[in-house]
This record gives sequence, structure tokens and C-alpha cells, in this order.
Amino acid sequence: MSDAWSHYRECFFFDAGLQFALDASRTGLSSDWWQRHPERVQSALDAMQALEAGAIANPSEGRRVGHYWLRAPERAPDAATREAIGAATRAVTAFAEAVRAGRTSTPDGRPFTDFLVLGIGGSALGPMLVADALGMGRGLHPHFIDNTDPDGFDRQLTALGPRLPTTLVLVTSKSGTTAEPRNALIEVQRAFSKAGLAFRRHAVAVTGAGSLLEKESEDWLARFPMWDWVGGRTSLWSSVGLLPAALEGIDTEALLQGAAAMDELTRREDAARNPALLLAIFWWTEARGRGERSLVVLPYKDRLIFLARWLQQLVMESLGKRESIDGHVVHQGLTVYGNKGSTDQHAFVQQLRDGVHDFAAMFIEVLKERAGVRQELESGVSAGDWLGGFLSGTREALAGAGRKSLTITLADLSPRSVGALLALFERAVGFYASFAGINAYDQPGVEAGKQAAGRVLAVQQRLLRALRQEPQARSVEDLARAAEADPETVFTLLRRLAANGVVRAEDATRHPLDMRWLLA
Repeated sequence: MSDAWSHYRECFFFDAGLQFALDASRTGLSSDWWQRHPERVQSALDAMQALEAGAIANPSEGRRVGHYWLRAPERAPDAATREAIGAATRAVTAFAEAVRAGRTSTPDGRPFTDFLVLGIGGSALGPMLVADALGMGRGLHPHFIDNTDPDGFDRQLTALGPRLPTTLVLVTSKSGTTAEPRNALIEVQRAFSKAGLAFRRHAVAVTGAGSLLEKESEDWLARFPMWDWVGGRTSLWSSVGLLPAALEGIDTEALLQGAAAMDELTRREDAARNPALLLAIFWWTEARGRGERSLVVLPYKDRLIFLARWLQQLVMESLGKRESIDGHVVHQGLTVYGNKGSTDQHAFVQQLRDGVHDFAAMFIEVLKERAGVRQELESGVSAGDWLGGFLSGTREALAGAGRKSLTITLADLSPRSVGALLALFERAVGFYASFAGINAYDQPGVEAGKQAAGRVLAVQQRLLRALRQEPQARSVEDLARAAEADPETVFTLLRRLAANGVVRAEDATRHPLDMRWLLA
């Protein structure tokens, strides 16, 4: 038996129940690592166990982190939480079945044909990933608005067109005040009003108890909970993700079962038999414990095109932290990017093989080619064989250039396998955070960005007041003094306001940059 084959077998993890495999043979890892660092591995396992038991995981907010309970309610630390999870899941299933069967319908009795999700971050990325990966046209057609871009609003509403009267709108916001879904809600309400439709008879809220949205949605079709112990990037397993999936006809019970099965696998203390620990150790060693290398995600399946975007938020929002748990400045993180294979081979794989060595690669393989019968292009060869060949060839090309990679294989793309795959990444992120000594479950940088945006909008209001009071053309510097702001912010605001007709360019300002449309 060759040494290469022995090494492959030693580094190959397979679980028959999930039909899931993880090949670490090209990672450079060996059992030496966890044998040399048993305290690091045990600490990560202990932290995960404490998290699942209900420990306060986010001290700055005094809250627990319980997304793992959503797929295993029996593990929740108290009866009230277990019952709340079960009740919400049952309510989602019942509502979705009623909508798909036409028992819950439009005001004029027609069945709903489409649904539109208004959300941001994990409230949109998770449902978008599941919809694209698993949607087969069995239920309502999904649409998403996940930004505060007016052109994006128009594109989605135009795409719905004549189906707007049979569209269900899911508004997802824990507080009801988050700018992106809030702005989208206002614009969508206007579109319904313009079409002569009663928005409340088309609307569903997914929100937190006592939120502004909860108060506003009292007479809507339905309302489902968001709990403070579920963060946005892990909210897929709650009403946030289950409701859109169920409306689309996806088996949400199998999705949860797959995640729960992966959770069980990744509680093992033997690192060699724990795929999430193996994954986290690979990320950690390749990033040299300081995020020095990026993680390139290469899923060889069109239906996983959103995986890199979902994983980007999960990893970078969880691990991108300035301070450690004990208050030291560490500037941790792990950059994630990717697209899909074999598209990547015509994009950035050239650099991965021959350029700067600043990454580790993670391949995702799906063995089942298509839902229907295999079709060959020529004798013995299908398009899927080409796809598999490109994956194997790219992996070997990277290995030949000394570039490390790890390969995850799924037997097929099903609710159960997708649930397991996403749960694997959640667990790996938790383990990595323990290695780095950081809190994976807060996001102070996101809050800082929101606060900065609020300050810019306050400057805009002062600027508009200054222009109304003295509409004659003045310099940027004069307007900045009047608005109590720096000239760069004022100049940036004036360009956008003039471009959108809020102020006339000739009334706005003169500026040394000599941008013609800003001149009087």
C-alpha cells in the first residue's frame, strides 16, 4: 500500500448517517497538532458545551446564545424556552401549509404565488442561500430585498409586476428599527397603496417581543418571534429562515435534523473524528493564528453560489474582533471570499496557484449531478463528470504548487445535507473563536457603522436647513461651517443631493474640483 494512499485514508473522515465526508489529506495536518495542543482543543470543547448549556456568551449585552437549541429544543436550559421553540416551529409549519394550500389567501380569495422577504444580513443571506440551494418550484416563488438601495426596491417590485396582488411580504427585523428593512417596508407599503392593495392583508412580521414592528403588525396576517438569544447570522434555524423555506415547499424538518445530526458529530472529543474541530484547526493553522491568510470557498455546484456570501458574514462578523475576551488588542479575523467552480478556474484560480500565497482553499463537492436521469455528452462522460474532473484537477494543481486545501463532500444537495453543512461551519467558527480567545457572538464594529451613518444623516439635515435659509451659491467651506461639519462630508452629500434633484446644482456650491455639474 502506497504512503500517499495510507495518508489519504488516515485523513479521510466519513459519516454514513449523513453521507458526509471531509478530506484533510491536503491540509498538512496530522494528529501531532492536537496531541501537542490538547488544552486548546479541550478548552474549545468546554466553551461549546457551556454555550449549549445556556452560559452567558455575550457579557456586554448579558445574553445567551442559543441557536443550537433551535434544532434540538430538548437541549434548551429551561422548559419555557423549549416550549417557545416548539410553538414557533409548529406555527411556522401550520401557516406555510395554509398559504400553500390556499386556505390563507389574498383579500379577494386568490392563492398567494410569491413572497418577498425584507431583511438584512443573516435575516436575508440564510434564506437566500437555502432558497437557491433547495428551491425546486414546489411552493411560492421567493424574492428578496436586503439593502436600502432605491434602485434595488424598484427592480424587485418591477420583477413582481402583475403578481404584486398575490405576493406575501415577510418583514424581518428584531427591533423593527434597523434601517434597511425599515426603509424597504416603507417603500413596499407605498407600492401596495399605489396599486390599491391593503398591505396588512399581505404582510407577515418576524420580530422581537416589544419591538416597534410588533406594535405595527398587530393587524397583519401573522407574526412570528425573534429571540434576543439568536443572532442574525445564526437565525436561519428560527422563523427567520424556516418560514421562507416552508413557503417554498422545502422540508424544514429535514433541514433541522441535518443540523442536529452534525451538532452531535461535532461534540466528539476526539479531534480526528470531529469534522468541525478539523475544519477549525485547518483554518487556524493556515491563518497562523492571526488571520494572515484568507479562506477561499470553492463550491462546485451552481446551487451553492450564495454559500461564500453566507459564510463570509458568519466567519468575518464572528471572528473579526479588535479585542480578546480578556481585553487585549488582538485584531483577529479570517477573510472569506469565493464564487463557484468551475467558474473560479476562469477567474482567480490562476493567482491561487501561481500568485501570492495568502490563502487556504476549501472545496465543496456534491456527488449527485442532477435531480433527473444522468445524461451523457459522449460515451461514459457527462457534464457532471467534467465538473468533478475540474475540481480534482484544480485541487491537484494547488497541491503541486504547495497550496493547502480541504475538501468537503456531500452525497447530494438535500435539506438534510444542507442543514448539516451549514451547522458544520457554525460549529467550526465557535471552535476557532475559542482558539483565538475572542467572543464570536458580538459585533461592535457593525454598531459603530450604524452610529456613523446616523451622524452623517444628521449633518445632511443641518445642511438642508442651511441651504433653505440661504439658497444662494456658497463655498463648501461656508456650508460646512453652517452645517457644523467637515467640508468633505458636506461635499459628498451635495453631490448626491444634486444628482437626485434634492438641491439644484447651481444653488449648491462652487468647489476647486471643478466638477461641472456643481458649478453655478
